[in-house]
Amino acid sequence: MRVLIEKNYKEMSRKAALLVASQLNLKPNSVLGLATGSTPLGMYKELIMMHQHHELDFSEAITFNLDEYYRLPKDNKKSYYYYMMKNFFKYININPDNINFLNACAKDILKECNDYEIKIKRAGGIDLQILGIGPNGHIGFNEPGKTLDIETHLVYLSEETIKANSRFFNSIDAVPHQAISVGIATIMKARRIILLANGKNKAEAIKETISGRIDTKIPASILQTHPEVTIIIDEEAARLIK
Repeated sequence: MRVLIEKNYKEMSRKAALLVASQLNLKPNSVLGLATGSTPLGMYKELIMMHQHHELDFSEAITFNLDEYYRLPKDNKKSYYYYMMKNFFKYININPDNINFLNACAKDILKECNDYEIKIKRAGGIDLQILGIGPNGHIGFNEPGKTLDIETHLVYLSEETIKANSRFFNSIDAVPHQAISVGIATIMKARRIILLANGKNKAEAIKETISGRIDTKIPASILQTHPEVTIIIDEEAARLIK
């Protein structure tokens, strides 16, 4: 596990974008696992600028998004489909056929989850997985618990996650209580992983992820067992690291 501590959010985002760009330059048809939320927004903006300056080509890249709110239509402005289109995909030259999302409104969610796993395998697996982290240590929507689901699955969100995500909605009551998420084992099969975190509210989760014991109560702690993980954080998120 490699830990990079950057001075602020902008420098953290720039460093992450450079690593993603390096992956695409080495392998133009890379399979990327992508995250949403506020943390990776800066990275996406940096990648867009690189593309607009003719420094980065996405024409052969394949993407799989990590998760989606259950029963939230893709045209809903709070959906992760809408987020990715608005903040990233519409600005780059990626082939629409190479963009993969979970269909949160599928009639058979179990089949949707299984089909997503098959799509990832057929694409050759994830080359580079981008992750954020919740204050409770969740990655994707893999919440703390006695056990962790290994493959793509339907999950009930914790009260802490619902509260944290309420900032994106008009009220806490509007936040969906369920989501579909790629599972821990699927994440761990990625050849490389980059985890991003910024802000004081992520400091405890980052400390436990890096130096705590591996525990299902801190899902991100499993990353300690992965051979190619880079954690990129700002100074505030790093404040509890010794």
